[in-house]
Amino acid sequence: MTHTETSPLLPVATGPQVRQYSATLVRNNKKPLIGVVVLQACGVIAGLVGPFIVGRLVDGVSSGTTTTFVNTAVIVLLCAVIVQAVFVRMARGRAMILGEKVFADLREDFLDTVTALPLSIVERSGTGDLVSRTTHDINRVQHTVRFGVPQILVSVATVVITLVAALIVSPLVALGIFIGLPLLIAVARWYLKRATAGYLAESKAYATMYADITETVDGAHTVETLGLEKQRQHLIESDIAGALAAERKTVNLRTVLIPGMDFAFGIGPVAVLIWGAFLASQGHATVGTVTTVLLYSFQIIGPIWDLVFWLDETQVAATSMARIIGVSHVENDREATGEEPAHERVSATDIHYAYRAGHNVLHGITLDLVPGERLAVVGPSGAGKSTLGRMLAGIHPPTSGRATVGDVSLVNLPVEDLRGHVALVTQEHHVFVGTLAHNVRLANPEASDDDVVRALRAVGAWEWVEKLPEGLDTEVGSGGHALTPAGAQQVALARLVILDPHTLILDEATSLLDPRAARTLEHSLGAVLEGRTVIAIAHRLHTAHDADRVAVVDGGMITEIGTHDELVAREGAYAKLWHSWQQS
Repeated sequence: MTHTETSPLLPVATGPQVRQYSATLVRNNKKPLIGVVVLQACGVIAGLVGPFIVGRLVDGVSSGTTTTFVNTAVIVLLCAVIVQAVFVRMARGRAMILGEKVFADLREDFLDTVTALPLSIVERSGTGDLVSRTTHDINRVQHTVRFGVPQILVSVATVVITLVAALIVSPLVALGIFIGLPLLIAVARWYLKRATAGYLAESKAYATMYADITETVDGAHTVETLGLEKQRQHLIESDIAGALAAERKTVNLRTVLIPGMDFAFGIGPVAVLIWGAFLASQGHATVGTVTTVLLYSFQIIGPIWDLVFWLDETQVAATSMARIIGVSHVENDREATGEEPAHERVSATDIHYAYRAGHNVLHGITLDLVPGERLAVVGPSGAGKSTLGRMLAGIHPPTSGRATVGDVSLVNLPVEDLRGHVALVTQEHHVFVGTLAHNVRLANPEASDDDVVRALRAVGAWEWVEKLPEGLDTEVGSGGHALTPAGAQQVALARLVILDPHTLILDEATSLLDPRAARTLEHSLGAVLEGRTVIAIAHRLHTAHDADRVAVVDGGMITEIGTHDELVAREGAYAKLWHSWQQS
């Protein structure tokens, strides 16, 4: 599978990329891995003593032996069992710790990668695929790393050492153990040839289902308003059917794998018994030797069963791992050039933008902002206002044209520097698990409590914050104090105050507040935003009335621009919007 044969937006890592990443994890944890293998090897060797002693007892009884020999053999056997139990216990404990360490490294790498993804890619790819990778795929890998890796290490060590021991005891008798090997190889190859494609299809089906469910939940109000319940229900039912069909295919793979493997290694003990009996009758082996090898052949059945089970599980995990690692192979949508803005003027020159090639949503927009001015951007829904805001915030690189600050393209600045110049706040808001102060400080971890209080006062939130049980130290987010939508939006705006950029883009940032509260908040922000360039994308036209200039966007173009009074006097599109808004 190549890089381009995967999800259209979020890639899936190739086999070599997965192996390279896995090898890095192994190298980073080489010492604990060797420790686990050594402990398990000691446990397996101790476990080999039992069958060997039983074989010697059988030969001893057959040829005549003493009570002392029998008693000594029993004592040795008991000691071997105790030693084996101790080593296996230690090995499994160390292996579980190793699994937790590896998974922690993987999870931290993935989190670092996800939080560093280009925002344009995240927005275009939607939430479903990324959510499925951060939940469904992470859970699959977590299960395998925590439980599968330790068990695979244990099983492989047990099988290899036991087979070596059987060959040492009697190479001739041990040949019977390998009679099912050709069938085992054939079944494994058949399965592995189909497993990757099957599990990728299954993961893709789940990603589609998650996407549609997430979008339906997020847009529940719109779905209900437009009467789309049946349509969304049919869509999700279709997604579930697709996921079920994909999973049925992987189940069919397992219905061949498990019985095939079961038969392949199940005939080993039978072959050893028949073949060993023949050799013993011909004087080529003793009954005790046959007994020892037979017990060894039974001893590896459990570990091989575990390997068969985890062979399937590791295919599932490898597919999920490819999707997780694939996120780190998202191509960057910008490249920092090291240029420094010469001034604070933000400009757009002949900007075109298309979410899909050949379907432009912005058509040649040119806009020159005067530092310190307040520009209101208005227009009908779907006109391209929010897309323009994202261009001016440097989130999306223009398809053609340039969006600059200080004559430097916004997408040529490192993201950390970019946010120091231009910041965007939308009507979407997020409250993270932690204290209220922590949530505000996300924009600037070095901010003091006084800075946090000042920011909350600026957005009119301090009045309700100081009434909270623990004030700034009140836990919010999941499981904590529940903030109202308006309160959460005020926290988001407080972060903007803490961030302190020279240009702010407010994309209907007060839409969740009632008109009176929104008006009060905008007046409160006014003092804080003094001297800064502000672009307010608004549906409440009092924002436009108070702005220095108003830009009317329609059909992806700026159709009018000027002061409020100038545009009303022209009696064009803005005047109609203004009169209609006043009447409503």
